[in-house]
Amino acid sequence: MFSLAHRILAVALLLSAAPVVFAAGLVDGGSAEVASVVDGDTIVLKDGSQVRLVGIQAPKLPLGRPNFPAWPMAEDSKAALERLVDGKSVDMRYGGARRDRHGRHLAQLYTQDGTWVQGALLAGGFARVYSFSDNRAVVGEMLALEGQARAHRRGIWSDPFYRVLTPDQAARHLDTFQLVEGKVQNVAVVRGRAYLNFGADWRTDFTVAIEPNDMRAFRDAGLDPRKLEGQRVRVRGWLKSMNGPMIQATHPEQIEILSP
Repeated sequence: MFSLAHRILAVALLLSAAPVVFAAGLVDGGSAEVASVVDGDTIVLKDGSQVRLVGIQAPKLPLGRPNFPAWPMAEDSKAALERLVDGKSVDMRYGGARRDRHGRHLAQLYTQDGTWVQGALLAGGFARVYSFSDNRAVVGEMLALEGQARAHRRGIWSDPFYRVLTPDQAARHLDTFQLVEGKVQNVAVVRGRAYLNFGADWRTDFTVAIEPNDMRAFRDAGLDPRKLEGQRVRVRGWLKSMNGPMIQATHPEQIEILSP
Protein backbone atom coordinates (compact mmCIF):
# COMPACT_ATOMS: atom_id res chain seq x y z
CA MET A 1 0.00 0.00 0.00
CA PHE A 2 1.37 3.40 -0.96
CA SER A 3 1.36 6.19 1.63
CA LEU A 4 -0.07 9.65 1.01
CA ALA A 5 3.48 10.93 0.53
CA HIS A 6 4.09 8.33 -2.16
CA ARG A 7 0.87 9.31 -3.90
CA ILE A 8 1.75 13.00 -3.86
CA LEU A 9 5.19 12.20 -5.26
CA ALA A 10 3.65 9.98 -7.95
CA VAL A 11 1.25 12.70 -9.08
CA ALA A 12 4.09 15.21 -9.10
CA LEU A 13 6.11 12.89 -11.33
CA LEU A 14 3.13 12.51 -13.63
CA LEU A 15 2.61 16.23 -14.03
CA SER A 16 6.29 16.97 -14.53
CA ALA A 17 6.56 14.26 -17.20
CA ALA A 18 3.22 14.92 -18.90
CA PRO A 19 3.89 15.61 -22.59
CA VAL A 20 1.99 18.26 -24.48
CA VAL A 21 1.47 16.48 -27.80
CA PHE A 22 -1.18 16.62 -30.49
CA ALA A 23 -0.46 13.46 -32.41
CA ALA A 24 -0.89 13.18 -36.14
CA GLY A 25 -3.41 10.68 -37.45
CA LEU A 26 -6.10 11.45 -34.89
CA VAL A 27 -9.60 12.66 -35.78
CA ASP A 28 -11.34 15.32 -33.71
CA GLY A 29 -14.16 13.82 -31.64
CA GLY A 30 -15.35 17.00 -29.92
CA SER A 31 -15.23 18.12 -26.31
CA ALA A 32 -17.09 16.81 -23.27
CA GLU A 33 -17.34 17.35 -19.51
CA VAL A 34 -16.06 14.62 -17.20
CA ALA A 35 -18.56 13.64 -14.50
CA SER A 36 -16.51 11.00 -12.69
CA VAL A 37 -13.59 8.62 -12.91
CA VAL A 38 -14.28 4.88 -12.72
CA ASP A 39 -10.70 3.66 -12.52
CA GLY A 40 -7.32 4.48 -14.01
CA ASP A 41 -8.43 4.08 -17.63
CA THR A 42 -12.20 4.71 -17.68
CA ILE A 43 -14.26 7.87 -17.15
CA VAL A 44 -17.93 8.84 -17.22
CA LEU A 45 -19.02 11.92 -19.14
CA LYS A 46 -21.80 14.28 -18.09
CA ASP A 47 -24.08 12.80 -20.76
CA GLY A 48 -23.77 9.40 -19.02
CA SER A 49 -21.58 7.77 -21.65
CA GLN A 50 -18.24 6.23 -20.77
CA VAL A 51 -14.82 6.68 -22.31
CA ARG A 52 -12.28 3.87 -22.26
CA LEU A 53 -8.88 5.53 -22.58
CA VAL A 54 -7.78 3.62 -25.63
CA GLY A 55 -4.27 2.24 -25.84
CA ILE A 56 -3.55 1.78 -22.14
CA GLN A 57 -4.32 -0.62 -19.33
CA ALA A 58 -4.29 0.79 -15.80
CA PRO A 59 -4.22 -1.41 -12.68
CA LYS A 60 -7.65 -2.89 -12.15
CA LEU A 61 -10.11 -2.30 -9.30
CA PRO A 62 -12.76 -4.86 -8.27
CA LEU A 63 -15.67 -2.63 -9.42
CA GLY A 64 -18.24 -4.97 -7.93
CA ARG A 65 -16.65 -8.19 -9.17
CA PRO A 66 -16.71 -10.78 -6.37
CA ASN A 67 -13.40 -12.26 -5.24
CA PHE A 68 -11.47 -9.88 -7.50
CA PRO A 69 -8.58 -8.31 -5.57
CA ALA A 70 -7.47 -4.83 -6.52
CA TRP A 71 -4.20 -4.80 -8.43
CA PRO A 72 -1.28 -2.95 -6.83
CA MET A 73 -1.44 0.82 -7.41
CA ALA A 74 -5.02 0.68 -8.73
CA GLU A 75 -6.15 3.45 -6.38
CA ASP A 76 -3.07 5.50 -7.26
CA SER A 77 -3.81 5.25 -10.96
CA LYS A 78 -7.41 6.29 -10.41
CA ALA A 79 -6.26 9.24 -8.29
CA ALA A 80 -3.81 10.30 -11.01
CA LEU A 81 -6.55 10.28 -13.66
CA GLU A 82 -8.90 12.19 -11.33
CA ARG A 83 -6.22 14.81 -10.86
CA LEU A 84 -5.99 15.25 -14.62
CA VAL A 85 -9.63 15.21 -15.74
CA ASP A 86 -12.27 14.93 -13.00
CA GLY A 87 -14.84 17.71 -13.34
CA LYS A 88 -13.01 19.19 -16.32
CA SER A 89 -13.61 19.53 -20.03
CA VAL A 90 -11.61 17.18 -22.26
CA ASP A 91 -11.10 16.88 -26.00
CA MET A 92 -11.63 13.45 -27.52
CA ARG A 93 -9.66 12.28 -30.55
CA TYR A 94 -10.06 9.01 -32.41
CA GLY A 95 -7.37 6.94 -34.09
CA GLY A 96 -9.33 3.86 -35.08
CA ALA A 97 -12.45 2.08 -33.86
CA ARG A 98 -14.61 4.58 -31.97
CA ARG A 99 -16.66 2.28 -29.73
CA ASP A 100 -16.06 -1.02 -28.00
CA ARG A 101 -18.54 -3.85 -27.55
CA HIS A 102 -19.79 -2.19 -24.35
CA GLY A 103 -20.64 1.01 -26.19
CA ARG A 104 -17.82 3.00 -24.59
CA HIS A 105 -15.96 5.68 -26.54
CA LEU A 106 -12.44 4.57 -27.50
CA ALA A 107 -10.63 7.89 -27.47
CA GLN A 108 -7.35 9.61 -26.88
CA LEU A 109 -8.00 12.37 -24.35
CA TYR A 110 -6.51 15.85 -24.11
CA THR A 111 -7.08 18.38 -21.37
CA GLN A 112 -7.85 22.01 -22.22
CA ASP A 113 -4.20 22.97 -21.62
CA GLY A 114 -3.12 20.42 -24.24
CA THR A 115 -1.91 17.63 -21.95
CA TRP A 116 -2.25 14.21 -23.55
CA VAL A 117 -3.91 12.16 -20.80
CA GLN A 118 -2.77 8.71 -21.92
CA GLY A 119 0.75 10.03 -22.35
CA ALA A 120 0.75 11.54 -18.88
CA LEU A 121 -0.42 8.32 -17.26
CA LEU A 122 2.20 6.27 -19.11
CA ALA A 123 4.97 8.75 -18.32
CA GLY A 124 4.07 8.66 -14.63
CA GLY A 125 4.02 4.86 -14.50
CA PHE A 126 0.27 4.63 -13.85
CA ALA A 127 -0.53 2.39 -16.84
CA ARG A 128 1.03 0.23 -19.54
CA VAL A 129 0.44 0.13 -23.27
CA TYR A 130 -2.46 -2.13 -24.28
CA SER A 131 -3.07 -1.80 -28.00
CA PHE A 132 -5.38 -3.30 -30.59
CA SER A 133 -5.06 -3.90 -34.32
CA ASP A 134 -7.94 -1.50 -35.06
CA ASN A 135 -6.51 1.35 -32.92
CA ARG A 136 -2.83 1.89 -33.67
CA ALA A 137 -2.53 5.62 -34.44
CA VAL A 138 -0.19 6.66 -31.60
CA VAL A 139 1.02 3.36 -30.16
CA GLY A 140 4.65 4.10 -31.04
CA GLU A 141 4.58 7.30 -29.00
CA MET A 142 2.92 5.47 -26.10
CA LEU A 143 5.51 2.70 -26.13
CA ALA A 144 8.28 5.29 -25.88
CA LEU A 145 6.68 6.91 -22.84
CA GLU A 146 6.08 3.57 -21.17
CA GLY A 147 9.71 2.64 -21.81
CA GLN A 148 10.94 5.78 -20.09
CA ALA A 149 8.76 5.13 -17.04
CA ARG A 150 9.91 1.52 -16.88
CA ALA A 151 13.58 2.50 -17.15
CA HIS A 152 13.16 4.90 -14.22
CA ARG A 153 11.01 2.42 -12.25
CA ARG A 154 8.18 4.89 -11.92
CA GLY A 155 4.82 3.81 -10.52
CA ILE A 156 3.79 0.29 -11.45
CA TRP A 157 7.28 -0.52 -12.74
CA SER A 158 8.59 -0.52 -9.18
CA ASP A 159 6.16 -3.31 -8.21
CA PRO A 160 6.99 -7.00 -8.95
CA PHE A 161 3.35 -7.57 -9.95
CA TYR A 162 4.04 -5.78 -13.25
CA ARG A 163 7.53 -7.13 -13.92
CA VAL A 164 8.46 -8.09 -17.46
CA LEU A 165 8.50 -11.89 -17.66
CA THR A 166 11.08 -14.23 -19.11
CA PRO A 167 9.83 -16.94 -21.51
CA ASP A 168 10.33 -19.54 -18.76
CA GLN A 169 8.01 -17.62 -16.43
CA ALA A 170 5.18 -17.25 -18.95
CA ALA A 171 3.46 -20.58 -18.19
CA ARG A 172 2.76 -19.42 -14.63
CA HIS A 173 0.74 -16.43 -15.84
CA LEU A 174 -1.81 -17.90 -18.23
CA ASP A 175 -4.99 -15.90 -18.93
CA THR A 176 -3.34 -12.61 -17.96
CA PHE A 177 -1.97 -9.69 -19.96
CA GLN A 178 1.81 -9.66 -19.76
CA LEU A 179 5.04 -8.36 -21.24
CA VAL A 180 7.57 -11.07 -22.06
CA GLU A 181 11.20 -10.54 -23.09
CA GLY A 182 13.49 -13.12 -24.63
CA LYS A 183 15.46 -14.33 -27.61
CA VAL A 184 13.61 -15.83 -30.57
CA GLN A 185 15.25 -19.22 -31.02
CA ASN A 186 13.65 -19.99 -34.36
CA VAL A 187 10.78 -18.95 -36.62
CA ALA A 188 8.49 -21.35 -38.46
CA VAL A 189 5.89 -20.40 -41.07
CA VAL A 190 3.21 -23.05 -41.54
CA ARG A 191 0.43 -22.42 -44.06
CA GLY A 192 1.05 -18.71 -43.83
CA ARG A 193 0.97 -18.65 -40.03
CA ALA A 194 4.19 -17.56 -38.31
CA TYR A 195 5.41 -19.04 -35.03
CA LEU A 196 8.16 -17.33 -33.06
CA ASN A 197 9.58 -19.98 -30.77
CA PHE A 198 11.49 -18.97 -27.64
CA GLY A 199 12.66 -22.47 -26.66
CA ALA A 200 13.87 -25.75 -28.09
CA ASP A 201 10.49 -27.49 -27.79
CA TRP A 202 7.60 -25.65 -29.47
CA ARG A 203 5.16 -28.07 -27.83
CA THR A 204 5.86 -26.73 -24.34
CA ASP A 205 7.90 -23.50 -24.60
CA PHE A 206 6.68 -19.93 -24.98
CA THR A 207 5.60 -19.01 -28.52
CA VAL A 208 4.25 -15.97 -30.35
CA ALA A 209 1.81 -16.73 -33.18
CA ILE A 210 0.85 -14.46 -36.08
CA GLU A 211 -2.16 -15.41 -38.19
CA PRO A 212 -1.99 -15.22 -42.02
CA ASN A 213 -4.52 -12.37 -42.13
CA ASP A 214 -2.33 -10.31 -39.79
CA MET A 215 0.96 -10.84 -41.61
CA ARG A 216 0.36 -7.94 -44.02
CA ALA A 217 0.29 -5.40 -41.16
CA PHE A 218 3.71 -6.63 -40.07
CA ARG A 219 5.13 -6.46 -43.58
CA ASP A 220 3.67 -2.97 -44.11
CA ALA A 221 5.43 -1.85 -40.93
CA GLY A 222 8.73 -3.26 -42.18
CA LEU A 223 8.71 -6.03 -39.59
CA ASP A 224 9.21 -9.41 -41.25
CA PRO A 225 8.59 -12.06 -38.57
CA ARG A 226 10.94 -14.46 -40.37
CA LYS A 227 13.84 -12.07 -39.75
CA LEU A 228 13.30 -12.08 -35.98
CA GLU A 229 15.16 -15.34 -35.51
CA GLY A 230 18.05 -14.75 -33.12
CA GLN A 231 16.70 -11.34 -32.06
CA ARG A 232 15.87 -10.27 -28.53
CA VAL A 233 12.32 -8.94 -28.42
CA ARG A 234 9.69 -7.75 -25.99
CA VAL A 235 6.18 -8.95 -26.76
CA ARG A 236 2.94 -8.00 -25.04
CA GLY A 237 -0.47 -9.61 -25.04
CA TRP A 238 -2.72 -12.15 -23.37
CA LEU A 239 -1.03 -15.41 -22.45
CA LYS A 240 -3.02 -18.43 -23.56
CA SER A 241 -2.26 -22.14 -23.46
CA MET A 242 -1.66 -23.65 -26.90
CA ASN A 243 1.25 -26.09 -27.06
CA GLY A 244 2.66 -24.21 -24.10
CA PRO A 245 2.14 -20.54 -23.26
CA MET A 246 1.38 -18.42 -26.33
CA ILE A 247 0.67 -14.80 -27.21
CA GLN A 248 -1.29 -14.05 -30.38
CA ALA A 249 0.25 -11.01 -32.09
CA THR A 250 -2.26 -9.24 -34.32
CA HIS A 251 -0.28 -6.05 -35.03
CA PRO A 252 3.41 -5.14 -35.14
CA GLU A 253 3.36 -2.78 -32.15
CA GLN A 254 3.02 -5.84 -29.90
CA ILE A 255 6.60 -6.79 -30.71
CA GLU A 256 9.53 -4.51 -29.86
CA ILE A 257 13.01 -5.40 -31.08
CA LEU A 258 15.56 -4.90 -28.30
CA SER A 259 19.25 -4.14 -28.43
CA PRO A 260 21.46 -7.25 -28.31
